[in-house]
Amino acid sequence: MQEVRPPAERALLIGAPRKGSRDAQKAEEHLDELARLADTAGALVVGRALQYVVAPTPDLYIGKGKAAELGFKREELGATLVLFDEELSPRQGKHLEEALGARVMDRTELILDIFALRARSREAKMQVELAQLEYLLPRLTRMWAHLSRIRGGIGLRGPGETQLETDRRMIRKKIGVLKGKMEEIAAHRARLSAHSRDRGVVRVALVGYTNAGKSSLLRALTGAEAHVEDRLFATLDTQSREVAVNGASVRGAAEPRRGAPSHRAPPHGARLRFTDTVGFIRKLPHDLVASFRATLEEAAEADVIVHVVDVSHPAWEEQMGVVEGVLDEALEAYRAPLTAHRSPGTANLAGRGEGGTRSTVTGAKLLIALNKSDLLTSEELDERICAAGHRDWEVVASSAVTPGGAEALRRAVTRE
Repeated sequence: MQEVRPPAERALLIGAPRKGSRDAQKAEEHLDELARLADTAGALVVGRALQYVVAPTPDLYIGKGKAAELGFKREELGATLVLFDEELSPRQGKHLEEALGARVMDRTELILDIFALRARSREAKMQVELAQLEYLLPRLTRMWAHLSRIRGGIGLRGPGETQLETDRRMIRKKIGVLKGKMEEIAAHRARLSAHSRDRGVVRVALVGYTNAGKSSLLRALTGAEAHVEDRLFATLDTQSREVAVNGASVRGAAEPRRGAPSHRAPPHGARLRFTDTVGFIRKLPHDLVASFRATLEEAAEADVIVHVVDVSHPAWEEQMGVVEGVLDEALEAYRAPLTAHRSPGTANLAGRGEGGTRSTVTGAKLLIALNKSDLLTSEELDERICAAGHRDWEVVASSAVTPGGAEALRRAVTRE
């Protein structure tokens, strides 16, 4: 019997950047990305709208007139879901649903929904559940809006409010339980990492914007199977594959600062362990940044960090800046930041030392892989290599589909 699937949600996309902001200059590109997120979540995009705001209103984020106009447009398109590219407060979300007559999700909730759909490992599922609960906690009032409440004076509560407080206690308790379980998993992973160091395995973390081609590169570098899909957040679980260096000499990182991981030089014939981590994205929810523990640990413990960039993307430089900023912020929250300081206006992950560009804290070697280089002309690629080189990381071009397209990256990883 053929599987009967429910009809896809018909989504109307709304962008509401502030006038004169950097987001306003790239509003159409950002809506394109929101459309790809909606597709990953299984929604059918039927329309989009842009409204530039001077400042968000406390009730609707946008003005009342624009909200009424969007309500008519939603009805005309038959949209069953409205997706906002901006983060909405609980109050704004509640009033927008009333004004538009449909369910409203902001960018944060949409990303959380995608993560819930695509998480596979036990840890990934717990990370997503934790982020969902922390997102849900301040929004419970909106969920209970349908309950009847009696009007009372001092010390008299309605039934809805009593149930609301019960749910809050249950959610806080669940959050505590999940954090405890994740600490146990983190301790187990730390033991495995220590065992890898003892075996002389060189750990290489592939980090980057979502859909930059990290999984494809992992497959090209190791020859092992890895899930690859042309969608945002195609993989949420970290994937690791080991390969032999084939007798090449691999130099460990320079002596790190006290308290940082110890990267010892591996013996002759050591092995490389490449790890594909969860991709970052613009406006990544803070609850999820804190939940990306496995990804953060791979970066903080790595001997080599490879920032994979989709160099064919029109906004490739903006995506690079997003990854640097989020990684900087996230590792600071993890209390093992890659940075000792920041340059004005950009994350400063690198410092010069013996053996090339290295992290100023962990001592890890730092590389930029300009991926999907096969989609550019040689002149375009040269321009982008020059532009990326201003970040003071070592830059190499790579391609996961061209035969031998990952060899330059492999040599850079193993080079002293």
